[in-house]
Amino acid sequence: MATTRAPTFSDFAASVARAAGRPGTFAASLLLIMAWAVTGPLFHYSDTWQLIINTGTTIVTFLMVFLIQNTQNRDGAAIQAKLDELIRASAAQNAYIGIEHLTEEELDTLRSRCEERARSFRLSEAADAAEESANAKAAAAARTATGS
Repeated sequence: MATTRAPTFSDFAASVARAAGRPGTFAASLLLIMAWAVTGPLFHYSDTWQLIINTGTTIVTFLMVFLIQNTQNRDGAAIQAKLDELIRASAAQNAYIGIEHLTEEELDTLRSRCEERARSFRLSEAADAAEESANAKAAAAARTATGS
């Protein structure tokens, strides 16, 4: 027997965020704005006519900020959990798990250390490539000198 759970604010926020991102929602909003603009001459561009669109858009924007932020928070947490699991299951350093909780200064220090390691690795790779090239040239020269 399957259990059903009551819809939560997160469910509501996710469905509103999905609906808000659809082309049909954009088209409906555009039609609403056009209808409002067309009625301007009818209402002699009155203060009330302007107040209607200002109030409506302000309310929608205010509410959407919270709904979309909720969705973004959950998505960010899910991605972070996936990344932590990949780090834990791989040969990567487990020290990186949970770094999203560090201060900005600690993250800057860690980022600088990672960049320095990457720079050192690139320099090491460049030196290895130069050494391989030199060895290949020396081997070719030796073959040429011996007539092989």
